[in-house]
Amino acid sequence: MNRLPIYKSDSYLEPYANIINDRHKKILSRIEDIKSDFGSLMEFATGHHYYGLHKTKDGWVFREWAPNATQIFLIGEFSGWKEKKEYELKRIEFGNWEITLPADALKHQDKYKLSMHWNGGQADRLPAYVTRVVQNEDTKLFDAQVWEPEKAFKWTDKNFKVNPENARLIYEAHIGMSGEGEGVATYEDFRKNVLPHVIETGYNTLQLMAIQEHPYYGSFGYHVSNFFAASSRFGTPEDLKRLINEAHENGIAVIMDIVHSHAVKNENEGLSKFDGTTDLYFHYGDRGNHPAWDSRCFNYGKIETLRFLLSNDRFWLEEYHFDGYRFDGVTSMLYYDHGLGKDFTCYADYFCANEDEDAIVYLALANILIHEVKPYAVTIAEEMSGFPGIAGDIEAGGLGFDMRLSMGIPDYWIKLIKEVPDEKWPVGKIFYELQLHRPEEKTVNYAESHDQALVGDKTIIFRLIDKDMYTDMNCESQNMAVDRGMALHKMIRLVTLFTSNGGYLTFMGNEFGHPEWIDFPREGNGWSYKYARRQWDLAKADYLRYHFLQDFETEMLKLYKEVPQPTYPYRLYDYDGTQVLAFMRGDLLLVFNFSPTNSYTDYGIPAPKGRYNIVLSTDEGRFNGFDRNDMYFVFYTQPEGDHDVLHLYIPSRSAMVLKKRDIVRIR
Repeated sequence: MNRLPIYKSDSYLEPYANIINDRHKKILSRIEDIKSDFGSLMEFATGHHYYGLHKTKDGWVFREWAPNATQIFLIGEFSGWKEKKEYELKRIEFGNWEITLPADALKHQDKYKLSMHWNGGQADRLPAYVTRVVQNEDTKLFDAQVWEPEKAFKWTDKNFKVNPENARLIYEAHIGMSGEGEGVATYEDFRKNVLPHVIETGYNTLQLMAIQEHPYYGSFGYHVSNFFAASSRFGTPEDLKRLINEAHENGIAVIMDIVHSHAVKNENEGLSKFDGTTDLYFHYGDRGNHPAWDSRCFNYGKIETLRFLLSNDRFWLEEYHFDGYRFDGVTSMLYYDHGLGKDFTCYADYFCANEDEDAIVYLALANILIHEVKPYAVTIAEEMSGFPGIAGDIEAGGLGFDMRLSMGIPDYWIKLIKEVPDEKWPVGKIFYELQLHRPEEKTVNYAESHDQALVGDKTIIFRLIDKDMYTDMNCESQNMAVDRGMALHKMIRLVTLFTSNGGYLTFMGNEFGHPEWIDFPREGNGWSYKYARRQWDLAKADYLRYHFLQDFETEMLKLYKEVPQPTYPYRLYDYDGTQVLAFMRGDLLLVFNFSPTNSYTDYGIPAPKGRYNIVLSTDEGRFNGFDRNDMYFVFYTQPEGDHDVLHLYIPSRSAMVLKKRDIVRIR
């Protein structure tokens, strides 16, 4: 046990071998306990089949886990919203409650709740495993809803599988704010209007945010109340299934932002004080409350909480055919202090008795289960501390995520743009930062996500051009700030993509430089939807410059897909004095000149022997560049000392991609 493979990939972990080994043993021990009590991890993760409302051949059955309850009634439209004896649940074993009803007792779209009684109190609750809730327009409260349409949705995507050999090119999207109008867009709107854009641009993975139901729209979906319910504000379950099915038919994988790091504090809609206790699924006392997010913290050590969350992992894969998850807030889960205010500057920070071992075990079990349900599923950890082994194999001593988000990259780009003059951008440091990850990890590179687009932050394009975006993004304007912003936007995205080693992500609209921030309706903005939308028409207007960025993104992704996987970038040359960087990826040579003023003639770049031609340049006129390169010229390496060297003209503030060809010898 002392020689888990994780130590071979990182010898600095050796001093902490006892801690890592103990964690690994706890994972294996928990699995064995579950197998002993439930038969298998898969069988354990079937809480959604047992709990909640289900149609049977004889009628209906409803079950709930509420050990502190003294009495529970189903109330709803069918009972006049009153407690009636025929709708009273019976207590069965292990704190569970059950009721069976005849077929005509409930019908499709009936609204209902639980009237939960406990010693000293009573309140209406939504079932923990409820799969459909709708908001009352008058009271703004949510009701559970019977959802049993006569015709079940027919999937046609059974042959779709994620190709594990392909890098994940991820389009991060929020359904509600994906429309152009000031309102809430729907699954159907997205399917008809945005999915074609994703397909045409060249992404192979759609990452959907805010799917799990959440009472406050402005939370961006991160304060979840009903973990098994697809948000009804975007449409019906069939609408979501239709969207995923069509994505699959077009070769697009669909993964979901899943929030298991915390839960909303709301008692009327969520799990807080569900049966009168504060710690049913959560920790007791202060530990059960997140100090920064004003939310509830799960107790991952409780077997019922484990079953709830693991069943949730299985549910979305099977019921909605999702292809995996981006786990939100993993850093908050890993540490008792949620990683707040810590820099994690040394290995000891990961092994200082601040780690929540129960959360670590849950994350490992979740990854095992998810890949049992769908072997090709993709799991991504939103983890910012650099926790060792987060994306390492469980057998090797890791936690089993397929990839980790490289959250330091957008922070690095922001720091460069804000604090460092263009003429001092350090190209060697840029390449280093984009390659910074543990050897056992695959990562998702990104220059910006939804986080950088929110009010209080800025997208890259807005940091580069700022207010001039409102006046000078038309093609006829001459503006140096706009020229700079257009050039660097393309260069930043190109180098971020081609240095990735597992995946690449962008948030919807950022590919064409969407000009405005995101601000969801809230009291502070008069409940306005003005900034909770996307202006797709900007990228379609020939007289504006946005379409140049969109066109470049399309060509950039197309070219990246030609790179055999797995291949990795390797540096050929960098010199901060000239701000020139060059590296290879497969048979592609990428050359960047970040200097804002200096173009270089006959610049020698060491390169593998061969002939090269330019296949993509940020400076092409079709991308709003200045056409300073001859796209038809063929370059040959020349032997110089111990190296083969390629002599190039490298225009200022531009990047080019050259393809290596074999040298043709004429006899």
